[in-house]
Amino acid sequence: MVPGLRGDRPVIRGMRITVGDILGWLASGMSEAGITENFPELTTADIRAALAFAAERERPTCVATK
Repeated sequence: MVPGLRGDRPVIRGMRITVGDILGWLASGMSEAGITENFPELTTADIRAALAFAAERERPTCVATK
């Protein structure tokens, strides 16, 4: 996250493109090739990083109890 950028949402490499933007494009059926074609500043690695970030946020956290 970059404070003040895109409402403090997670962004890709300090750009104004958020993880949510990428997830939304993929969910709407856009391919990785389509995303990088329309947004040449993004790489396939950026798209994969956004997916990995989202997957990590969805992993349950374990709370140890006694």
